[in-house]
Amino acid sequence: MAKVLIVADLKGAEVRKPTLELLTKARQEGLAADAAVLGSGVAGIADLLAGHGAQKVYLADDAALEFYSGPLYLGVLAEAAKQSQADQVWFSVSETSKALAPALAGRMDGGYINDAVALKIEGDTLEATRPVMAAKVLQKVRFKTAGLKVISFRGGAFDLEEAAPKTADVVKLSTPEPDPRVITKEVIQEETGEVDLGEATTVVSVGRGVKGPEGVEFVKPLVRSLGAAYGASRAVVDSGWMPYNRQVGQTGRVVAPDVYFSIGISGAIQHLAGMSGSKLIIAVNKDPDAPIFSIADYGIVGDLFKVVPVLIEEVKKYKQ
Repeated sequence: MAKVLIVADLKGAEVRKPTLELLTKARQEGLAADAAVLGSGVAGIADLLAGHGAQKVYLADDAALEFYSGPLYLGVLAEAAKQSQADQVWFSVSETSKALAPALAGRMDGGYINDAVALKIEGDTLEATRPVMAAKVLQKVRFKTAGLKVISFRGGAFDLEEAAPKTADVVKLSTPEPDPRVITKEVIQEETGEVDLGEATTVVSVGRGVKGPEGVEFVKPLVRSLGAAYGASRAVVDSGWMPYNRQVGQTGRVVAPDVYFSIGISGAIQHLAGMSGSKLIIAVNKDPDAPIFSIADYGIVGDLFKVVPVLIEEVKKYKQ
């Protein structure tokens, strides 16, 4: 039976949803799965991962791992993969995994497939599907190497099944001495109080159709009423109406929520590449020929400044 090591994607001392989706996928495929947790003050995560199917949790809980450091994380994770005797290592796509996953494959003479949205397993053969050419094509990729197989998956690629926490079988890992030439002193994060795009089950994104910062503020009540994350097209970000960390698209965040509202976005291919994996897409645009309608499940042709207030009222009615 194949053995999978799933690397926990963390936000502080909390596990991000895509990690639990990967554990669910491994369980559904009948794979033996372990988990690796690297960070500081993260020991409490082990039981949650065990409840979602991790047979063993390889834990490196050290103050030196509070902030990501390539050499440190790579050394610890390579040791976890070695002790786990894993055939495969799964990551969820993040800024950290974009650096760490290929480095791990290189160190352990393995192969690497990035940005997968589906996985087919037939015996010893793995076939991953990933979008390419700005999501215009789905490419099927197989490993040629017989060594370690490292794969990163987009969040939302698999459904999440809830599970009850249980006591984990924890294997503690030691942390090598940090390189004195590379020391992270501080990480400054913007605390907006808004829902994170990568974690959200509902996303509302706006495009050039909002016409300016006032239009961005105009749509915010809809975002709040839905408890959604607020995103934007590149045109909005480039115009300075919203910050870069809100950009959805090929050069921004890739999201796959349960529901995606596209408000005043025409639907350039670069934007579609970042949200086409959404389960349900609702588009509002005054142009009936806007490309966004080609992938929308529901479309409203109309002036967003008239449509959005109606949507807000309907949400309020539903909640009542």
